Amino acid sequence: MRKRVYFGVLFGVIGLIALALAFGRTESESGNELIITPKRGEFRVTVTATGELQAKNSILIYGPQTARSSRISQMTITRLVPEGTVVEKGDFVAELDRSEINTRIKDEQLDLQRAQSLYTQTKLDTTLTLSRARDNLINLQYAMEESKLKMEESVYEAPSVRRQAEINYEKAERAYEQAVKNYQTQVEQSIAQMSEVEADLQQVKDRLELYMQTMREFTVYAPGDGMVIYAKEWNGRKITENTQIRAWDPVVATLPDLSVMESLVYISEVDIQKISRGQHVNIGLDADPGKKLTGQVTDIANVGEQRPNSDSKVFEIRIVVNEADTTLRPAMTTSNEIVVDEVDNALFLPLECIHTEDSLTFVYRKEDGGSVKQEVRLGLFNENEAVIQEGITDQHRIYISTPENAEDLKVVRLPEPEQPV
Repeated sequence: MRKRVYFGVLFGVIGLIALALAFGRTESESGNELIITPKRGEFRVTVTATGELQAKNSILIYGPQTARSSRISQMTITRLVPEGTVVEKGDFVAELDRSEINTRIKDEQLDLQRAQSLYTQTKLDTTLTLSRARDNLINLQYAMEESKLKMEESVYEAPSVRRQAEINYEKAERAYEQAVKNYQTQVEQSIAQMSEVEADLQQVKDRLELYMQTMREFTVYAPGDGMVIYAKEWNGRKITENTQIRAWDPVVATLPDLSVMESLVYISEVDIQKISRGQHVNIGLDADPGKKLTGQVTDIANVGEQRPNSDSKVFEIRIVVNEADTTLRPAMTTSNEIVVDEVDNALFLPLECIHTEDSLTFVYRKEDGGSVKQEVRLGLFNENEAVIQEGITDQHRIYISTPENAEDLKVVRLPEPEQPV
């Protein structure tokens, strides 16, 4: 514990000395206090965040896009070309497990056989039924003609005989007419039955064709030329062999356009209000610290999200890289310094020099005759420094730490602003 305290104090002293060296150090009369002079120059307010390179434009490589229609929700990747493989249009990219789709195809082939058998049986039944109905019509027609002949021959017979012949003819005629109507109804029924079984058969054929098409899509080929980059799952992990992809999002990989790159960055909810489109960004690469790039904020998410293993909400922003560089690759880690605001000729001090007491903001200013509490008015500030708008000049000497007998020092106030007349 003592060692930790010792090292903490040591590092604190080293930090103060570094600040003094950066701003220009002078020693007080006691020789133990660090004093600096304000620095004048360009002052920047920045937000720094880590990001990841990706292509601004990419061609998506999809798995089976008919999987949902085939009632398949998940598919397992069994083979996948190594990430970074350069492919041409039509080259092999991935293979998916066909077990489930093969089972569906076999079941559908059995259904197709049953549907074809039912179609054939229905066709034979309707053919036989209509054939019998036509034979019956012919027989009834003969019977009607025979009754007519008998009626005509009975013209010289007794009235009762003639009347009986007429009745027989009328019965035969009505029977024939009713049979004709029944036959028409049977024809319509047969057409309806055949349409039904034909529709069922066509549905089975369509499903089988859909399953066959889906199975062909289980072998994934490149839709264009480029470098294969694995897609990411919802949790940020990259898709690899044995990963399951889902039917509603069957993206397996991408073919990025490396001519235009962008940095995908997540900004905390504390800093997101400082970010706006068009802001300049200085970009560094962890893989090549010597390479310096520039960029511009192009997109800012309207809604925050919670990333894995994080308790705070973050907002996604996209930064387009201005320079085209053949060495840039997707998934490279970037450091992004977003310039929120800047002043060309500003006077500024380290935050350690600035103190507050009630509503008073002040610094401890060293003078030849002693020290005073000098009220100051602040402008912009960043993580380390603050702009001094009024109260001191770049010739004044300022304490980094609190001097001795600070509570007894005189307070030098800023002049009151003039009231408009």
